[in-house]
Amino acid sequence: MADHPSLTPESSAAESIIESRTFIDGGRTVGAGHGSRWIASGWRLFRRQPGIWVLLTLVFGLIAIALTVIPLFGQLALVLLGPVFVGGMMLGCRKVERGEELELADLFAGFRHNTGSLVTVALIGLALIIAIVVPMTLLTGAGAMFANMAGPDPTAMVGTGALLGFLLILALTIPVNMALWFAPALVMLEDQRPARAVGQSFRACIKNLLPFVLYGLILFVLAFVASIPLGLGWLVLGPVVVGSVYAAYQDIFSRS
Repeated sequence: MADHPSLTPESSAAESIIESRTFIDGGRTVGAGHGSRWIASGWRLFRRQPGIWVLLTLVFGLIAIALTVIPLFGQLALVLLGPVFVGGMMLGCRKVERGEELELADLFAGFRHNTGSLVTVALIGLALIIAIVVPMTLLTGAGAMFANMAGPDPTAMVGTGALLGFLLILALTIPVNMALWFAPALVMLEDQRPARAVGQSFRACIKNLLPFVLYGLILFVLAFVASIPLGLGWLVLGPVVVGSVYAAYQDIFSRS
């Protein structure tokens, strides 16, 4: 199958394709090989306007650093505003796809359109994480207490219990990430309500586990390489990942 048509033509042809697309409720299932094509499409989006993409990445990184140094409140603000920034970048990807000029202001487009819904997506994700982490932390703590009260080697038992608890929490947060993966794009580009966007994102990811496995493996390797030169590679990989999310969204949720 050829690459997704929306990411290769020039602006006039691209606009006609975009306007003729039909939204697929719940998304469609695509082949496993599409996982690599999403990354390739993200690279092509970056390559069209690399300078402004790097600038957007730098500005977002500085904002993130500034927020994280503020105890508690800053980190919470970054979590709540994450989908707002992602929504803006999804809109930026659509502009680049149409042949329009990407602007620094596009990073903040989510603060002008559907802001409340994008923040609600973050709140839903935060609530789901809390619903997973708090009970598992309590169970792990209780297991450690009982292990300390009995057994010939309580230290080993506590360590094993903590590791198993961490792995279980990690496994349970994967569905949360699936529910949030496409939600900002669906809210920003399709004007969907937050709960519906979260549900649509989860169903779409479930339908496409194989391409997401390939996608994740490739990104893992690229992330390792990007992190070697003092993390400078993320100035390129960051925008490519953003573009790949947009490409996957278009591939799964629309047909021409």
